[in-house]
Amino acid sequence: MGGVTYDLVVRGGRLADSGDVRDIVVRDGVIDDLLPAGSGAQGREVIDASGRYVLPGLIDSHVHFRTPGLTEKEEWAFASRAAVAGGITTVIDMPNTKPATFTPADARDKDAAVRGTSLVDYRFHAGVDPDQVDRLLDFAPAEATSAKAFLTGHHTAPHVLRDPARLDRLFQIAREKDLRLLFHAEDDDVFKLLDQWQGSPPEYRDYERFRPRTGGIVAVAKLIDLVRRHGTAIHVLHVSSREEADLLTAAGAAGLPVTWEVTGHHLSFTTDDTRRYGSRIRLSPAIREQADQDRLWEAVINGEVSTVGSDHAPHPFSDKVQPPPDAPPGLPGVQELLPGLFTGLRRRLPTASDTSLLRIVIRLLASEPARLFGLDHRKGRIAPGLDADLVLFDPEANWSLTDVQAKCGWTAYAGWLFTGRVERTVRRGETVYAGDGVFGSPSGEWLTPALVRGGA
Repeated sequence: MGGVTYDLVVRGGRLADSGDVRDIVVRDGVIDDLLPAGSGAQGREVIDASGRYVLPGLIDSHVHFRTPGLTEKEEWAFASRAAVAGGITTVIDMPNTKPATFTPADARDKDAAVRGTSLVDYRFHAGVDPDQVDRLLDFAPAEATSAKAFLTGHHTAPHVLRDPARLDRLFQIAREKDLRLLFHAEDDDVFKLLDQWQGSPPEYRDYERFRPRTGGIVAVAKLIDLVRRHGTAIHVLHVSSREEADLLTAAGAAGLPVTWEVTGHHLSFTTDDTRRYGSRIRLSPAIREQADQDRLWEAVINGEVSTVGSDHAPHPFSDKVQPPPDAPPGLPGVQELLPGLFTGLRRRLPTASDTSLLRIVIRLLASEPARLFGLDHRKGRIAPGLDADLVLFDPEANWSLTDVQAKCGWTAYAGWLFTGRVERTVRRGETVYAGDGVFGSPSGEWLTPALVRGGA
């Protein structure tokens, strides 16, 4: 090795995307090379990864870390610990904080509030101000390359875009600015009509019927029509029903710049679970039927879905046990995302190799979110020149989550037997999680994106 001493050597791990065993050598927080196992490379720090898979640091492109303004529910320091404990090294935070991220100044203020508390690197999705959609014109790519609009609201999402003319204008602006539009795609008029007729849900288990698939189907159909007219790239979040999945897949197959996400929660729970868990698993969009979950898993496995997000949105447990009309939607999920996804894949594809399953994980939680959100020049793969974001993963470990890192202190997955466990998380060459509650330094950075390319 010519006497070279690297900052870090991760020795003898099996690369999850290829199955090859390699020594990963790191200098200045960047992967310098992938060497044959047993290379003898020397490092100031050496991590023995033999017998473990090494994944690229994962990207959760859908989190609500609640900073600023909603820190009674979650704080960035707690949430980033939960993230790295789950193998997540980069997050993209949603804009519905207090204040909402409607301007570049809001984004800079959020960075100032976060900096020095974050174990993960981060980006922010801009927020769409329903009263002044033209405020997005002020954003530079360094501040945001994506913007989220809510087409219906709930307890922590009061800013709803209802005006069709402003929605059309939003598509024009996003096309002009090369912004990828993200949508909570449920139609508010549909829900208002139903509410006028049937009122509020009398029991926790009635929530799905009061927030039915109809809202999502109508909203998705409208969005696809707008994409067809404007050519603007959209990414539809937390798709919950089989009908939405079919429409979005058909739009992508027709060449429209349409991509979509499912959440770990919609892959993990069905309406049958609501009888046991009540409002602990209340989401917006609602948890749906087994047939919907089966269709979402099919889309995950077949490559129709582009990303899986945690939609990490905790509330104190005291909020979740309020009367049925008042219990807010949202639950923690960033720590549970990787083990929940891998466990589900293992159960649905019992004869597949670990490498095959982990390739699906990497596509959904690393390479595709990096590509969609302009981070693939640094994140999403294990390759020379990219950030040394690495996860040591044992696919055979069976375990239950007891060390909940989210500030709320609870998990809807209590008692679950997960398969596959994160043993160590490295962000830019530094160990930020070493198991057993051992964390690194909160030196996460606000990332600068590469030149963003339009389209799906």
